[in-house]
Amino acid sequence: MYIRTPRIEIFTKKIEANTRTIVDMIHAAGGSAACITKVTCANPAVVRALRAGGADMIADSRILNLQSLVGTGLNLPLMLLRIPAPNRVADIVRCADYSLNSSVATVKKLSEAAQFFKVNHKVIIMVDIGDLREGVWPDHVNNVVKDMANLPNIEIVGLGCNLACYGGVIPNHENMQMLVDIRDECRRVTGLELPVLSGANSASLPVLFRGEMPKEINHYRIGETMLLGRNVIDRSPWPGMHQDTFRVVAEVVEIEPKPSIPIGERGQDAFGGHVEFVDRGIRRRAICNIGRQDVVVDNIIPEDPGIIVLGGSSDHLILDIEKAQNKITLGSEIAFSPGYGALLAASTSPYVQKVVIEK
Repeated sequence: MYIRTPRIEIFTKKIEANTRTIVDMIHAAGGSAACITKVTCANPAVVRALRAGGADMIADSRILNLQSLVGTGLNLPLMLLRIPAPNRVADIVRCADYSLNSSVATVKKLSEAAQFFKVNHKVIIMVDIGDLREGVWPDHVNNVVKDMANLPNIEIVGLGCNLACYGGVIPNHENMQMLVDIRDECRRVTGLELPVLSGANSASLPVLFRGEMPKEINHYRIGETMLLGRNVIDRSPWPGMHQDTFRVVAEVVEIEPKPSIPIGERGQDAFGGHVEFVDRGIRRRAICNIGRQDVVVDNIIPEDPGIIVLGGSSDHLILDIEKAQNKITLGSEIAFSPGYGALLAASTSPYVQKVVIEK
């Protein structure tokens, strides 16, 4: 059967195996795993693979993705990762059991919505311990918890933090222990148990792997390492994991020998950038039917090591195929291994077909 291009192939058994490897490590340390689906837009086959691999919870940053999971018989708690927008609180309490928060005003609105819909909603308060993305500054945490503690239909279940996203701060024993210490002081001041410490994301797994994670950290929000089998600190392969879990496939629509350097006076490209070119002489070039509207062209690696990704426009990917190891003709399919950014874009693009391969 012909499968159209461009497409992304999803190898669910490999994702399941990766998930089991990480979940087993987390469970052995006494923690629970919230498996993140946002990079695949909560693709149902990926969600099933994560559940089969032992996920304790499903987490996503997009309300629409969580809404797609409600009523599917998933039978796992759902968490909203992104700090809630105040005007979406009604949607949030109806599709998410948990949310990550830093604003008292927003949690008050969540409380009002939860009362209206007669549901209870669990809140993890995010603390900024240095990465400068979301979170309450440490010296404000006690007051924030006090202000949220008695809101109707809201349960403050713990504290969390995020590292290695905006500021690139690498998790280690010291900053993880900082979150533990902040929680312990907050317990003393407020009298709340705050049993959940959601301090770990994929970037924290090396700390756990080395046995350096404080035992109090008990909730892990994991996405990229499970899905792509990589250590997100340096993108090296995670031991014993599959990296070939996704595959982007595009079709060749033109092949021509052309110079390596554009001819004529040059200005900005279509995206306002100035592209630098390497003069390799006359080379055999291919154009594929995928572009920057569909994928991050700098974040895909051709499976054929002789192919060079030169760049792309909105609709076209431009390749140097002069030294390709496989024969390439008009209509040939060329496969690529996507990085995180490329996978996110390809999953989001409605122009890229999603194909599930059960192996």
